[in-house]
Amino acid sequence: MAEAHQAVAFQFTVTPDGVDFRLSREALKHVYLSGINSWKKRLIRIKNGILRGVYPGSPTSWLVVIMATVGSSFCNVDISLGLVSCIQRCLPQGCGPYQTPQTRALLSMAIFSTGVWVTGIFFFRQTLKLLLCYHGWMFEMHGKTSNLTRIWAMCIRLLSSRHPMLYSFQTSLPKLPVPRVSATIQRYLESVRPLLDDEEYYRMELLAKEFQDKTAPRLQKYLVLKSWWVSDWWEEYIYLRGRSPLMVNSNYYVMDLVLIKNTDVQAARLGNIIHAMIMYRRKLDREEIKPVMALGIVPMCSYQMERMFNTTRIPGKDTDVLQHLSDSRHVAVYHKGRFFKLWLYEGARLLKPQDLEMQFQRILDDPSPPQPGEEKLAALTAGGRVEWAQARQAFFSSGKNKAALEAIERAAFFVALDEESYSYDPEDEASLSLYGKALLHGNCYNRWFDKSFTLISFKNGQLGLNAEHAWADAPIIGHLWEFVLGTDSFHLGYTETGHCLGKPNPALAPPTRLQWDIPKQCQAVIESSYQVAKALADDVELYCFQFLPFGKGLIKKCRTSPDAFVQIALQLAHFRDRGKFCLTYEASMTRMFREGRTETVRSCTSESTAFVQAMMEGSHTKADLRDLFQKAAKKHQNMYRLAMTGAGIDRHLFCLYLVSKYLGVSSPFLAEVLSEPWRLSTSQIPQSQIRMFDPEQHPNHLGAGGGFGPVADDGYGVSYMIAGENTIFFHISSKFSSSETNAQRFGNHIRKALLDIADLFQVPKAYS
Repeated sequence: MAEAHQAVAFQFTVTPDGVDFRLSREALKHVYLSGINSWKKRLIRIKNGILRGVYPGSPTSWLVVIMATVGSSFCNVDISLGLVSCIQRCLPQGCGPYQTPQTRALLSMAIFSTGVWVTGIFFFRQTLKLLLCYHGWMFEMHGKTSNLTRIWAMCIRLLSSRHPMLYSFQTSLPKLPVPRVSATIQRYLESVRPLLDDEEYYRMELLAKEFQDKTAPRLQKYLVLKSWWVSDWWEEYIYLRGRSPLMVNSNYYVMDLVLIKNTDVQAARLGNIIHAMIMYRRKLDREEIKPVMALGIVPMCSYQMERMFNTTRIPGKDTDVLQHLSDSRHVAVYHKGRFFKLWLYEGARLLKPQDLEMQFQRILDDPSPPQPGEEKLAALTAGGRVEWAQARQAFFSSGKNKAALEAIERAAFFVALDEESYSYDPEDEASLSLYGKALLHGNCYNRWFDKSFTLISFKNGQLGLNAEHAWADAPIIGHLWEFVLGTDSFHLGYTETGHCLGKPNPALAPPTRLQWDIPKQCQAVIESSYQVAKALADDVELYCFQFLPFGKGLIKKCRTSPDAFVQIALQLAHFRDRGKFCLTYEASMTRMFREGRTETVRSCTSESTAFVQAMMEGSHTKADLRDLFQKAAKKHQNMYRLAMTGAGIDRHLFCLYLVSKYLGVSSPFLAEVLSEPWRLSTSQIPQSQIRMFDPEQHPNHLGAGGGFGPVADDGYGVSYMIAGENTIFFHISSKFSSSETNAQRFGNHIRKALLDIADLFQVPKAYS
């Protein structure tokens, strides 16, 4: 009970003699240290804001300009061309000791130097922005760099040579361009040509021409007026206004290292991992993380990283809202139907891994039962958004329910302690799929799907993430996960018995049980949401496997990009699986632009279908098939580059559709385009974005990537990670309720397609 009393800074009681105050020195000390820490963070943010605001300049360069101006004055050289004298004449007259002619001259030179310095920063930023608008380097063949690109690269390096902070380039990044309507329509018609017969294509061509000539010009004008034309609309209308469950439909999962295990102790693994996560958050707050750079010189937009921690999606009846806090000093924890609040700090000090291990072990050892309605409470976040919004308003807007819910929603992130054990066993093919299913939806009430991410811990020490999609895309959470796993393996470490290094502090107050008062009406809503979520989860078929015959090493020998190789294999596999082609979605990033997120690459092209049909006929020579494959790969690479450089199809059409809705303009063409189902939705997961360790020296430190649910009820969701030179991981999802799909069957077709394409180049034996 001593810890509980210390948690209160002061108590008072009213007596006949007056009010009796009792102060807790330890609690007041914690409040004082917490305040000091808060002010330190504010000062760091102010300093970073100044340094970021003057990039690529610096306070040192400002002093250099002032010294140059003053020095030239002493040498009787007026580099200001008379501007210093003009400034001096404009200064107000005074009679104080600081109004001597010498002081006024120095002040005038300081003002002039500051103006020159600020002008230089503005000029350099605008020059850098213009340079970053050049994307010709992306379309040049590997090893054949033009002189223009070489000069461009040199200029970029010169303008960004000073060590940048995480957000230093944000104001220098160009905005997403608005493509020409004619170009978008042309690319759209090319993308649907292999999917339509002549009559259907002719009808679509007429609709497109009518739209381009009559409706599009007006919509395009309004779209051009909106300078930030995609990111905010995409976030709001695709994610936040969605009323279907987040679980399976939107949230995605990320797996742990699968070929090694650092410890079997659940609490110890959490101690190291969560300590590493808060270290990452500290680096994020201080902008000490380097911005991701394409080719090592082209900066990627970092704005999505701002909401990684302390963020929750709050449900609404019409639209949800992302709530982001500047700081949070605790995590919310779920174990055996109970919710806990676990502090990450003792005063201003971040808890050490051994202290966090002790705290999590206390939760694991806690024998108390769930309160009525508490066990399945999180099912509200797994069901329909309208039902959750109504329940939140009715039952969680006051009293202890409001306080407990705020403890969850204001947490840095959510932690789920599972009683089951999952991991990847290469000898048991089903193990990876079961592991993925547990991460994707769990039992439908042991994840808080509204949090920016839920850290999932299994009893055997294996981990994973379930991430909400509205705040950011998968590469952002991948950046965090790489840092955390690398720090856990190579910097923190464990004892021989698998525990965190060091001795914990037993005087720490234990985690706090959250208290609920959930009435019968609310329990009925929780049960209803659970049944909706359970039906959705039970309908998901997930098939995950490791493809071992080859990886990036062989694909490079085929002289094509690994992504194009896999995408064309997916087209061949899908045709063998369904006997037809379908509209295919591949996500590509547009982070070379400010606040850019993703664009669609329509991977089913006339070139890829020609290759697939030739493979199916079986009468073509290998040389002919190789030529067809290379044409398809070249087409895919070009489309991917167009998407990355803001010349894609779908975001432009999507925004034109939104403008038409705002203006009340009816467009049969846009209505049909936006209703087309993506029966094959695909995404490649980056293997490594930061160099925490050398993968050649540590080949077993390998994550299996992650996956997501199917986008269409009768379609497939495919996520893949080309994990090094010799292996590829696949995550395939579909629905049991569809008689046309089968995830395992499709996975077998993918295996065969990869091998058949590799056989065309006669090099698979080297990898067998």
